[in-house]
Amino acid sequence: MADLDPDSPGYLYALLESTIFTEGLDEMDLGALGFAAVWIRGADLATLASEFGLDLATREPCRLSEILDHHLDDGSRWVAQVGEWICVVPAVADGDDAMRSLTAGGREAVGFSMDIGGHDYVRYARDGRLITAFECDFPSHAYGDDPHALDHLMSGLRFQLDIEGARATWVESDESIGSALTLIGRLTGADMASEWLLARHTRLRPS
Repeated sequence: MADLDPDSPGYLYALLESTIFTEGLDEMDLGALGFAAVWIRGADLATLASEFGLDLATREPCRLSEILDHHLDDGSRWVAQVGEWICVVPAVADGDDAMRSLTAGGREAVGFSMDIGGHDYVRYARDGRLITAFECDFPSHAYGDDPHALDHLMSGLRFQLDIEGARATWVESDESIGSALTLIGRLTGADMASEWLLARHTRLRPS
């Protein structure tokens, strides 16, 4: 497992990994398990609950560290509101079309996903348009209507920019994923660790 020192480059990835995993999964990593989250602005909780097929009457306090067991048991999702943004875990954030559909009608959303194939993506969409999307290892290969739309939020972040270059320029995957999470925190205006990953929010069961 990556370094849980808050000063380490891969801290947010390590925190996410240690938060998601239960005791019986400590030999795995997030890439093997798969992970997807989406942050949405422009819709209220009742609307999103309906669209994700969740029952507001089942609302219970929940930490992100508890949602994996609940999701496997009954399909619950973790729903966390901070300011104008609502985060849903797990959520469909691993497809361009899904992000376009989710943001139709003036919404804004950013999704983060990891899969077993080692592909870690950030996708940002607004008003039914995919603004930018990139694999954490290759942000220079970003695509979308405005591939550089989030560049102003990337100051000081380290992604894998030149995988074929000198080893001195390489960035470990935990650092690039941690940078992606920092980027999302900057976009949502929230502290990724204390307000999203460690805070108690809500779980909702399917309707």
